[in-house]
Amino acid sequence: MQTLQLPTIFQRSWLHNESYPQNLFHKSTLTYPTALQAYKDRLDAAEPDLFVNDESNVELSFRDLHNASGKALEKYNIHTSMKLTEWLGLDTVADPADSTKLVVVARKPDPRCRFIYVYGEHSRAPLKTTRKMLARILTFHQVMPIYLDFISVFGSQSEPRDRRFSGFREQSTLSDPPRGLAIPSLGRSGRQYQLCYNLKSVALASKDTTNSRLNEWSIRPAVIHHQFDVVNGTSLWIVTKGNHDLQERYKELTGKDGRPEDRSFGSVEECLRSSLAAHLMFCHWSTEDWRWYILWLETVIEEQTSMVILGARGPGHAYRLSKPEHVQHLQLWEDKINEVIMILEANVDIMLAMCRFYDGLRKNKDVPQKLKDDCDLDITTFTAQVEDMVSDFKMQIARAKLQVKITSDRKEMVIQHLQSQATERMERLNQNMEREAIVMRIITIVTLVYLPATFVSTFFSTDIVKYQTQNGGPPHDGTFSKAAMYRWLQVTLPLTFATLIAAIVSLKLTERKRRKQQQPAGYKIWKRWTQNRTQDVELSKLSSHTSTDSIV
Repeated sequence: MQTLQLPTIFQRSWLHNESYPQNLFHKSTLTYPTALQAYKDRLDAAEPDLFVNDESNVELSFRDLHNASGKALEKYNIHTSMKLTEWLGLDTVADPADSTKLVVVARKPDPRCRFIYVYGEHSRAPLKTTRKMLARILTFHQVMPIYLDFISVFGSQSEPRDRRFSGFREQSTLSDPPRGLAIPSLGRSGRQYQLCYNLKSVALASKDTTNSRLNEWSIRPAVIHHQFDVVNGTSLWIVTKGNHDLQERYKELTGKDGRPEDRSFGSVEECLRSSLAAHLMFCHWSTEDWRWYILWLETVIEEQTSMVILGARGPGHAYRLSKPEHVQHLQLWEDKINEVIMILEANVDIMLAMCRFYDGLRKNKDVPQKLKDDCDLDITTFTAQVEDMVSDFKMQIARAKLQVKITSDRKEMVIQHLQSQATERMERLNQNMEREAIVMRIITIVTLVYLPATFVSTFFSTDIVKYQTQNGGPPHDGTFSKAAMYRWLQVTLPLTFATLIAAIVSLKLTERKRRKQQQPAGYKIWKRWTQNRTQDVELSKLSSHTSTDSIV
């Protein structure tokens, strides 16, 4: 079998593929050693959740269009690292000149277009590849390291992670002679550009036929990496997503039922047209269903808040009372709409950045003139179609911003209703208290009127003063008993004193409980921290004394 020689620097990079991205040989301001080490550290931290550990769970989909053997399409689902290396066409053998050294040789050049699909069961599941296998793919194609930041949003997670991250990155080595490494045996001229960006779409995950408010929508990210050689026309796509959706669309785009211009790879110009068609397909995917998601949000919010506007309030009207949880629900919906606005604006920025990049290619002196002349109209058409999608996005953004304002205004009305309900309760409480105060005043007056007479009657009913004799004789001027008076004081004064003490203790306990209830949140934590801090200081002093004694 014929073998193709590879540059030594590429061989060295391949032999150290497990250290990706530190093994990349193209150096720029974004790939200096400290930055590459930071990328690797983040990859090390994300590895347990981002990738599968067992190759039995691996599935990588390859579609090679117009390969060196003349086949229009060659596809394969790869499940092992050995099969991956075989598909890439690399062999590691002993150096004939020095058997202690290894050399890397190729068995076939790159196809005109290669599409690699890296996916998980969904966007919150691990990608169906091991880190080792992905590092081999990225090393073989020398993918810029920023791709790792884009795919970090995937992986095993209970809630969506870093869903607000968006970006568009490009790396160009178009100058002639090339600044990048040319590998003629693989069909790489060294004059290429790399693009990496992500887009987000929305889809109805589950539908409730009885209550539309219970429908579940899912915001789904996709990461697209693209390389294009402006001399040989070879292109690479690495698409990462949480199911087979975009893979099926790319099959339709480049399949037998697709447009001829979207699946033609005969010349460099045809390859560029096909790559523009793929970009359009990804952009169109990101525009789907946002209108219906926003409509669903509008409908749900209208159902929940319509009575805030239309419901009659006041005496004689039956209306639904506002509750604090209503404010929470409205805040939740408002957050969802704000998230929609942020995602749509990010999609717009990415699409416009892509238009600016391809528009800049037409003005770049390092791009072959024939490619610019033949594809000028194609790029113009591409940017016009992308701008149409951007216009649609901007209309949806304006619609969502209006809904945010409506939701915010109605949330304020609910808060005002809560305040008015509290005021009404206070008014009713004050009226009841006024009536009770009048009753208590009457009782107090009656008590004050009867209290002296009651006390005197009670006092004279004791044995302290007697106006009748024991044998039932006629009344006389009365007799006074000092012993009875003394006994009465012995019982009355201690009971009075005990009653006052109990009242004071009860008052103090009530006051202490009230102060505890008025303490700010976190007071107990702060107090415990200060106590622990004091103990630590005392222990440190004690240990310092002990160490001093031991030194002495």
